[in-house]
Formats: sequence, structure tokens, C-alpha cells
Amino acid sequence: MNTIVTTSLYLKLPYLKTNYTSLIQEAKQTNMTYEEFLESFLNRECEQRKNNGIKTRLRKAKFPVKKYLEDFDRSKYDKKYWQTFDELETLAFIKKKENVILIGTPGSGKSHYMTGLAIKAIMEGMAVLFVSVPNLIIELKEALNQRQLTWYKKKFEKYDIVILDELGYISFDKSGAEMLFNLLSNRNDKGSIMITSNLTFDRWGEVFQDSVLTGALVDRLAYKAHILDLSRETSYRYEETVAWLKKK
Repeated sequence: MNTIVTTSLYLKLPYLKTNYTSLIQEAKQTNMTYEEFLESFLNRECEQRKNNGIKTRLRKAKFPVKKYLEDFDRSKYDKKYWQTFDELETLAFIKKKENVILIGTPGSGKSHYMTGLAIKAIMEGMAVLFVSVPNLIIELKEALNQRQLTWYKKKFEKYDIVILDELGYISFDKSGAEMLFNLLSNRNDKGSIMITSNLTFDRWGEVFQDSVLTGALVDRLAYKAHILDLSRETSYRYEETVAWLKKK
């Protein structure tokens, strides 16, 4: 192993380690000055480090499916929401630690939009966690059984955005509801929480099965939150199925 490779490993310069020969060859062919060569190397090293960071954050976010804002068709929604879409897509709500709650019928595009916002945030250097609410309850109970609940709560608070998907599809028992309430109460004001639900607020009690706890949670999460009802008469899955059948 030559000196350039060993030094690159020591200094954690992966681009230089892999591409130093091509860099030197390019510099000779284009008659780069020392300054130009150094600037070119540093720019490429930074670009690779940035791209590696994005890949790592995307992996750690645990998206079941990657969805992008560019593929979100806002024309299918009432124009009264377009200004809110524009505001959310600046990502200013994350810096302000504000929450986003999307309510709507199944297949209305809630998860797509949330994921698109989160991926844009990842591209800008932010940390994200995506988890379905039923899976979150399971993880909380496992953490409790393994005496790691405190550690789990601290980990949950470190993300810039936490997306809780599918609130409302499955109700909880008393212990699950209390743990979720405690987790979200601790996180609130420490970072943005984004929630998708097929139920309006007045029906969240069906999930938590405790009117007092439900009222307290809604009060915390909805305070200064961006709340949209994206319900549609037909789901995007139905529309895609019809389009696919027509092609067939």
C-alpha cells in the first residue's frame, strides 16, 4: 500500500484514496496550477462526502418506499392548499420545530407528500425517521421489556423530523397508548413531528381509548401545527390501477 493510500485512509479522504491516479493524470493533461489541482480535489472530496451523507441518512430514515415531491400532483387537490404546500416545501417549519398533520382517506397521497418533504430535508442535511404507528408501539414495548425505554426516547428526540404514518388503522391497549403519549409529549418542541391519519381529531379517541389522554395529545401536537385534510373521492392506487388496465 503506497503512501497516498495510507495517508488518505488515516485522514479519511475516500475520494483521494480511490481516485488519486486519475486526479494526477487530469492535472497533467490540463496543465492545472497547484491551486487549481487542490481546489478540484477538495471540491470532489466534499461532493462525495455530501453524497455519502445523503445515502446514510436515507438508509437510516427507513422509508418503506421513496416518494418525491416532483412526483406529487398537487393539481388533484383544492387550490386553497397550494399556498400551504409552497410554505411547507421551504422547510421553514422544521427550523421552527412545528408539526405537520395530514388527515385523509386511504390512498389520498398523505404518505407520499410527507415522504417527499422528508427526502428534501435529507438532501439539505437533516436527520429523519419514518415509522408506522403500529410498528412504533411494538418497538416501544420491546424497548420497555429490554429496559431500554429511556435510551429509545433519547434516540427518538435526536431527529430533525419524525414521521408517524398510519395513525388510526389500529387501536392500542392502555399501556401502548400511554407510552406513545409520553414519547410524543417528550419530543414535542424538540423537533418536528409529521403525522398521517385516516381519522379526524374527533375520532382519535377510538385509537387511544382514553378521552382525557387523547385531548391532551391533540392539544400538544396541533398547537401551531400545519393541518391539512387531503381526502379524495378516489385513491391514487385506484387511479393507477385503472390506468394500468387501460394499457393492458
